[in-house]
Amino acid sequence: MFKVVSFVFLLVYTTPSIEWPTHLLCKTDRLEVNYRSCDPLQDLAFSIGTCSNVVPETLNIRIATILRYSIRKLSVEVTLGINGASVPFYSKELCEEDHPEFLYCRKKKGELIYYEGPVSVGFHELPQGDLDVKVEFLNQDHHTIICANFTVKSH
Repeated sequence: MFKVVSFVFLLVYTTPSIEWPTHLLCKTDRLEVNYRSCDPLQDLAFSIGTCSNVVPETLNIRIATILRYSIRKLSVEVTLGINGASVPFYSKELCEEDHPEFLYCRKKKGELIYYEGPVSVGFHELPQGDLDVKVEFLNQDHHTIICANFTVKSH
């Protein structure tokens, strides 16, 4: 009986870690990029085609996750972390209800969302120093579809 009570106590009062592991996205002698899912319930898979301080006009990426919410509308919001404050950097509607722009628009809860292809980047060279970047994809109900925090160290 004591073993059962101890086991139940351990299960109830043990707090699991709510942070996902940090994934190394790219590393050279002048650049290091890491990311971590900021969605406490879901990690994601993400990769890029090139690793350089000089950013091409379009960057080839791969991203995958299982949907916890359906997508009728989808927007992306990017914020930069500067000195502990978040500054909005970029926002765009990717899927509108009457005009789906991508294949993953209108996907249902539980389906795999996978994108492989080019993404337009609005700059060609990374600034020197350390940057924190948060990228969040939200559906029509403002539920998080994908959320990732990136740490960029450019020397």
